[in-house]
Amino acid sequence: MSRYLGPKVKLSRRVGVPIADVPKHTAKELTLPGMHGYRGRRNTEYGVRLTEKQKLRFHYSMMEGQFRRFLTIAKKSKGNTANTLIQLLETRLDNVLRRLGVARTIWAARQLVAHGHVLLNGRKTDIASALVKVGDTITFKEKIGKLLRETMEQNAGHTVPNWLEWNPAQLTAKINALPVPEDVPFEVNMNLIIEFYR
Repeated sequence: MSRYLGPKVKLSRRVGVPIADVPKHTAKELTLPGMHGYRGRRNTEYGVRLTEKQKLRFHYSMMEGQFRRFLTIAKKSKGNTANTLIQLLETRLDNVLRRLGVARTIWAARQLVAHGHVLLNGRKTDIASALVKVGDTITFKEKIGKLLRETMEQNAGHTVPNWLEWNPAQLTAKINALPVPEDVPFEVNMNLIIEFYR
């Protein structure tokens, strides 16, 4: 599976919003990348929709093919396509770890999973894009406990969303419900993203 290996702050600058909640992304004025940045370019309707789609894609650190596949699944399922897409993206294992506060960025969360430190329902899982379901439990291998506690200290102000039940003392989590669009910690216009793929 391919992944983006280039500079991460450039992605935040490209879409104009921080895609990771760390000082490197949030402390800077997010001007367009390049020496001259924005030079009076006018955004088209297509450009507005593209930027909105890229914002969501970069936030979850996904390649275009994978993102498109998730959208196809959301379109085929019953109910609101936008809500279903958000649920699929939010319930990816790497994103759940980020929401719990055990990893500061999506890239750190992916590394935790890829190195085999995460147990999903008691079984080792090294697939970052694995989808969790209501009732699933997430635990960690003992040897990684110290590192996770250090990360949680750095993320002292982090709040865990209501759809997750988190026990920091035992380092165990449970999925209590499916997330809703309001649980996404940044503004995104899902209608523009769906329109982009029409």
